[in-house]
Amino acid sequence: MTEPTSRQSYAFAFVMITSLFFMWGFVHNLDPILIPHLRRSFSLSVLQSALVDSAVFIAYFLMALPAGLLIRRAGYKRTMIFGLMLFALGALLFIPAADTQRYSFFLGALFIIACGLTVLETAANPYISMLGRPDRAVQRLNLAQSFNGLAATLAPIVGARLILVEGASDAQLQSMSDSVRQATLAAEAASVKGPYMAIALVIVVIAVIFYFLKLPALGAGGNEKASAVPVGEAIARALRKPGIRRAVIAQFFYVGAQVCVFSFFILYASHAAGLSQIAAADYLGWGCGLAFVTGRFAGTFLMKYIASARLLLIYALICTALSGVAMFVGGTASLAAVIGIAFFMSIMFPTIFALGIRDAGEDTEMGSSLIVMSIVGGAVLPLMFGYISDATHNLQFGYAAPLLCFVVIAWFARAAAQEQGSQAAITSTGALKHV
Repeated sequence: MTEPTSRQSYAFAFVMITSLFFMWGFVHNLDPILIPHLRRSFSLSVLQSALVDSAVFIAYFLMALPAGLLIRRAGYKRTMIFGLMLFALGALLFIPAADTQRYSFFLGALFIIACGLTVLETAANPYISMLGRPDRAVQRLNLAQSFNGLAATLAPIVGARLILVEGASDAQLQSMSDSVRQATLAAEAASVKGPYMAIALVIVVIAVIFYFLKLPALGAGGNEKASAVPVGEAIARALRKPGIRRAVIAQFFYVGAQVCVFSFFILYASHAAGLSQIAAADYLGWGCGLAFVTGRFAGTFLMKYIASARLLLIYALICTALSGVAMFVGGTASLAAVIGIAFFMSIMFPTIFALGIRDAGEDTEMGSSLIVMSIVGGAVLPLMFGYISDATHNLQFGYAAPLLCFVVIAWFARAAAQEQGSQAAITSTGALKHV
């Protein structure tokens, strides 16, 4: 009688944690809408507009270790509730940011949102990995992350129509007096208040549900032995594991690549294919977003037949080639290449994460924190993208940054595939001995 109850408990916990994947995916994928919106409002260069991503992903670097320590002391549930409240606070701060018309205030609000997301991701990714059979951890995490991909489809389509309001043209703005132009841009900037207030309210409701929800205990929190280990020693011990060490490097470059592809897509599509911002946002949602979520579900299915590390290697090599196409080919072919990148990079984050903490044992929480810290690549690589674009006066050449990233991911995947092959051989040998 207890087994069905346990299964129901695990299933409901999986559903609730997966809702978090959707929510942080949704708010992350509003950033590509914010970048052209704020670039227009504050007359920013491509490099300056990349500070949106920097504000978000620096938070991952700063908050990941504290989040890991919080998991060890307070457990997964309390940690996730704390992350949700930070998330809601940052979303509400968009209201005073829009009222004051200060770019730095927008960056501050994004930073606080990202602090909440860091806490959530540090807790939710390993929790999903451990919530069931260990041999299905990669598939389980890819399935949960598929709803993150669904958010990547919906957010640009919805966000473009709520945030990218049809205002005065650039020529009309230039003909206005300074005071009228400032008032016009301020009115356009205020379009962010409604969407982010709605997000804050939804997050508060989810936090209340989590407060009353009984999650299956998976061993974190109140672990006196783990808590007694000094942080420096715990970090050093985790990094001595080759899988964690390589995953930290690979995740740094993967997140950098993903942010470059999604955050600059609207600017890229306008430059390479001459699309309007609304049309580019539709391509981002129905093209990149739909390709991303389809790739997640397809990748989860293919992992039943192809080892996860080997599939990751194949996808990384394809993305490297498509990045070259995005650099040198224009028109609809360039958009097709970028949409192809979105499909093939879809499995990378959860696969790198799950492979990194596989068999990590007591280093799972610290390994998770270190891998989440490496998400700071999303702050660094877009600056490289922006610098190359500004220096060459060609936004397409910025794709040299994602190309480099996918080469590094291919290196990680090759090493992980060799480990998987070795473990499979050992398992096979052991099985033969028992026949």
